[in-house]
Order: sequence, then C-alpha cells, then structure tokens
Amino acid sequence: MKKTLTFQILDDDDPLDIRKDHIFKAVFTKETKNARGALSKFISALIGRTVSINTIWANEPPVENEGDRKIRFDINCRTEDGERINIEMCFYPKPYEPVRLEFHAARLFTSQEISGIGKTYDNLKQTYQIAILSNQSFFADKEFLHIFEYCDPVHKISLSGRTRIITIELSKLTEIAQKPADEMSIIERWAVYFEYLTDRNKRSIINDIIKKEEGISMVNEELMSISRNEAERMRILGEEKYRLDRQSELAYARNEGRDEGITEGRKDGEQYIINLLKSGKTPEEILQDYSFAASS
Repeated sequence: MKKTLTFQILDDDDPLDIRKDHIFKAVFTKETKNARGALSKFISALIGRTVSINTIWANEPPVENEGDRKIRFDINCRTEDGERINIEMCFYPKPYEPVRLEFHAARLFTSQEISGIGKTYDNLKQTYQIAILSNQSFFADKEFLHIFEYCDPVHKISLSGRTRIITIELSKLTEIAQKPADEMSIIERWAVYFEYLTDRNKRSIINDIIKKEEGISMVNEELMSISRNEAERMRILGEEKYRLDRQSELAYARNEGRDEGITEGRKDGEQYIINLLKSGKTPEEILQDYSFAASS
C-alpha cells in the first residue's frame, strides 16, 4: 500500500488561493513528480478510472515575461493512452461559460488527426473539457458536479460518444464542507480543498482532507512550497497585479469610449435640430424628421 503524504498547513501559513487560474496552473504544471502525480489523480477522480498524464502542453505562446501571457490559463494534457484533456480554473466565469465549454470541447475533439492510410473515426480518442467554476452557479440543481455528453433527452439514450464536458461548481459546497473528511467522496475532497484552502476557519477539515487524499497532499506540497517562498510568492502576486491592472485599464478604456460616443451622439443630434430650425421647419416637422433620422 502506498504511504499517503501528510504535508500539513500550519496555523501561521498563508497559502496562495489555488482558485486563481494562474496559481492553479503554476502548481499543477510544475516539472515535479508531485505535480504530475496530483494532476493524474485529480483527473482519475473526475473520470472514474485511473489514468496517467504523460504530456502537458503550454497553451500560451512563448513570452518574455509572465505579464505578457493570456488572461486564461488552461492546462492541456494527454494520458498515456492518447486521451486529450483540457482543464481550467475559472475564478470569475462569464455568463456564457456553458456554451463556451461546448465550443472548446468540440474543438478539442476535432483537433485529433485521423487522416492517413489505415485510420478511421475509430481512431478518435476520448476527450474531456473540464472546468472548475468559482463564485457563481450555472445549473439550477444543488449538485456541484456535472458530466455532460451527447444524448437523446426525450428517450434518455446516450450517444455513447467520446466527448465529455465536466463542471465543478465550487459555490455549491456549503453542506458538503460540513461532513467529516472520512465521509466525503474523492472528488468532494478535491472540491472542498479548492474552495476552502484559504479559509482559516476550515483549516482543520482541510488538513484532514490532505491526510486522507494522496493526490491532494501532493498538490498541497507544491502549493505551499510556492506560498512559503517569498520570491516566488511575490512573483506570482506581481503577475496577478499586472493582470488586474490590465483588465481594469481595458474596462476603463471601453467605458470611456462609450461615454465619448454618447457625448458625440448628443452633440450631433443637437446640431441636426439646430440646422432644421434654421431651415424654417416647425417643431412638429423637426420631431418627425429627427425620429426618422434616428431610426435610420
């Protein structure tokens, strides 16, 4: 039997929030045995069978520094059997997240290469689009875990296809977090760890989960090694600050553009009415002309 690691969080520890996408990726894609093992165990818990991750792709183009990276930090990986898996942590998911997941699940599946002599559609491997959604719920039920696949909703018949979309809604864990770690399922332990890692009031249950789950102990060791390393911690927090600044600047620029557009439109409308008055038109005629122009 494998010995479970017990890398605990101490009372004075201040772990980085793994729900932040760049921290999630920084931990799970480290070139260490623990990080690769934790990723394999997390995916195995989600899909219900043991897999081993042997390839991870960097989805962002090469950059000079962390500040140049994309806003989204997803993990694209492949199992030893060639199955493709994309995982992303969404701290502030968008309202269109479900349809976005459907789009990227389709792209993940169709990106497989089956052209060539001797290859058929049977060569297509299983693909999984996985999203961990924080701060917002998308589905009306109380279940935090959903696994979507193509099916006939009327006759309840599955297509038994090779595409899966898996979502974890962290906002639905309130009751589950009250259970002892012994009574939680593996995926419940992972979800509670993600959601309550930084909650000091939940430190006891988080440490119990770390003791019970080898994969969580592995990822926690990697996370705490970053959190306790002042230089690495400041680098990651500096990256988050840069991203938030850029996001705020873009939002401000959009709002400024909208305000300028409204102001310019008002000025144009006022000048249009002035010109009509100068032409000798009555107020009724001006109102009719202006309404027609505005709708054109």
